[in-house]
Amino acid sequence: MRAIELKEPFINYLRIEKKYSENTCISYENDLTQFFDYCHVAFDTVKLEDIKHVIIRSWIVSMMTENITPGSVNRKISALRTFYKWLLRKGYTEYNPMLKIVAPKKSKRLPVIVQDANIGRLCEKNLETESSGSPYTEARDTFIIQLLYNTGIRRAELVGLKVSDFNLERSEMRVLGKGNKVRSIPLTDTVKDDFLFYIEERAKTKIENSEALFLTGKGLKIYPRLVHSIVQNKLSSITTLSKKSPHVLRHSFATHMLDRGAELNAIKELLGHSNLAATQVYTHNSISKLKEAYGKAHPRSKN
Repeated sequence: MRAIELKEPFINYLRIEKKYSENTCISYENDLTQFFDYCHVAFDTVKLEDIKHVIIRSWIVSMMTENITPGSVNRKISALRTFYKWLLRKGYTEYNPMLKIVAPKKSKRLPVIVQDANIGRLCEKNLETESSGSPYTEARDTFIIQLLYNTGIRRAELVGLKVSDFNLERSEMRVLGKGNKVRSIPLTDTVKDDFLFYIEERAKTKIENSEALFLTGKGLKIYPRLVHSIVQNKLSSITTLSKKSPHVLRHSFATHMLDRGAELNAIKELLGHSNLAATQVYTHNSISKLKEAYGKAHPRSKN
């Protein structure tokens, strides 16, 4: 049997039964397509019975040779592991080549964050950027920055927000996260004020009523690339960070919360992480600050 023929039913399984997000399904599909293409070009086969662990190891080596990051390689390996678990469960194969595959170690990199001193400027209204145009888009862009930093939500979660997800009386916002898991995030008075201001500016436009919270100037639902562009333009105005993405604001939210004494489990719930290990990466930044304070203050420090 050709392995590529099982790709579509596998992706449907992820989408329907496992309820994976659309972005995850697309990533898995692309990863499997790349692997099958490699099998076809390098080994002239895509038959399930021909794919052994040596072929998969060869694929991993080729990706490392092309300077694909260990993180990206590990994600592709994870997609292949999930694929073979599904094949075994469905009875398409009795052989799992992934049992002999060891993923490359990822280098530990600290999350990129916006420093405290720049956050105030980032959240200022009327901050001139290339995206500034109408009062509506200015209010929208400012509110997007406020939400990303004050709640730590993901870009995909922000794109999917609805007006009805906001409960101002309870000071809460409902977010649909990965795996269709719903969580509630508390709202500060500042965020609530910005929400009301944004809704007021949106009402002044010719945009028809829409269930989606964030819209383009033409009244269409906002899309991920536009959110990235808005954040990139805003960050370019106040920082020289090499990375300027929505995830930088998510990292900043978590790190600043931890620096101010928030419990790791609470941050885990706010971020929508499925396990604590994903949240623990932010402790490294906090430990760096502790070491810096120790070095400056302790009488026995070399500094």
